[in-house]
Amino acid sequence: MNKHYDAIITGGGPAGLAAGIYLSRAKLRTLIINEGTVGGQMVLTHEVANYPGVESISGYQLSNVMKKQAEKFGCEIRSNVSISDLNLEGDIKSVTLDDGSLYTSNSMVLAPGGRSRTIGAAGEDLFKGRGISYCATCDGDFFTDKEIVVVGGGNSALEEAVSLTRYASKVTIVHQFDHFQAFSHAIEEATSHPKISLLMESVITAFYGADNLQSVDIKDLKTGRVRNFKTDGTFVFIGYVPNTEFLQGKVELNQRGEILTNADMATNVKGVFAAGDAVAKRFRQVTTAVADGTVAALAASAYINEIKSKQKQLITA
Repeated sequence: MNKHYDAIITGGGPAGLAAGIYLSRAKLRTLIINEGTVGGQMVLTHEVANYPGVESISGYQLSNVMKKQAEKFGCEIRSNVSISDLNLEGDIKSVTLDDGSLYTSNSMVLAPGGRSRTIGAAGEDLFKGRGISYCATCDGDFFTDKEIVVVGGGNSALEEAVSLTRYASKVTIVHQFDHFQAFSHAIEEATSHPKISLLMESVITAFYGADNLQSVDIKDLKTGRVRNFKTDGTFVFIGYVPNTEFLQGKVELNQRGEILTNADMATNVKGVFAAGDAVAKRFRQVTTAVADGTVAALAASAYINEIKSKQKQLITA
């Protein structure tokens, strides 16, 4: 199968969906190719309470609203597929999927997002899904009336720690620094919560258990002392890794693997734009991803329309 589009978007998170809405609404034939569940990391967010115009909504619900909106304007979406080859050079870009499907386009928007960063401690791989989780929304209710650990010190860690108190009897936050890297309201809410205790300047060095996680080793970075800490579960929120491995050598990336763009979200490759959490930038929120997707789509639209205008001139000449 070989189908041609005006624009192909790789990634169906908030950035990709926003780009899909704008491009398809501009009457440009648009395809979103998404390797996972539509919505990306947004799906894992228990509550989105700072999205302008929406008082409160779950990330899953917001993802569905965006998906339906994109499809309403004619955007096609293929999800839960894998990209086997990507060609960004030349006037015609192409994407080949593992099932052999080939799609071509005049322009491309890269919005692959990122994934949860792991601790890298002994036993982590063994107990993933058996006591170790990276998603409070997905797994919180499995730990009702149990004692759990949350690793991290940013906004996500503190906000999810508070949300997990609805289920857990006790939440212990383990953070490697002596201060949090979060907004003041998130810090205040977490540190004042009666169910939450803190272990600062500490890291988890190992996970233990039988069928499921039963305890962790926690090292005090000030003293070097390691103690075994009993816990029924550990939730890890220590940042993200951009999903850009498939873009190595395709577009310019920085040392962290993030895509480099200009103010129009254009990459160093003509006709290729990027948006969302995989882009090199300081802040990463649903709103910033949507803004990226909007700018990338508008820039891609201008690029596509310029191509079509030149083609018409050649035909009429």
